[in-house]
Amino acid sequence: MAQTFAWMAWTTPVAIFFGSIVLMLAGMTIWEIRSPTIERKGFLPLRTTRGDRLFIGLLTAAYINLAWVGLTDINQWFGTAISFIVLVIVMARG
Repeated sequence: MAQTFAWMAWTTPVAIFFGSIVLMLAGMTIWEIRSPTIERKGFLPLRTTRGDRLFIGLLTAAYINLAWVGLTDINQWFGTAISFIVLVIVMARG
């Protein structure tokens, strides 16, 4: 089993990041089943559902983390925090 995940450098921030994604997807699935969403217009240039905003937010968070790792030597926790804040903004106002 340990060899299955050996291809990835599983640091604590990386594990928390991917674990958070899994929890968000599970939570969104349950939320969508219990309360179907309607499209709305926020600051994004298109009408989106909760699932759309989650997808856009997760992509944005992933790119922020990649840019953080590639362009700075600052601790990854700061990049993860910024990614989370951006994801919350996209979900709430996007």
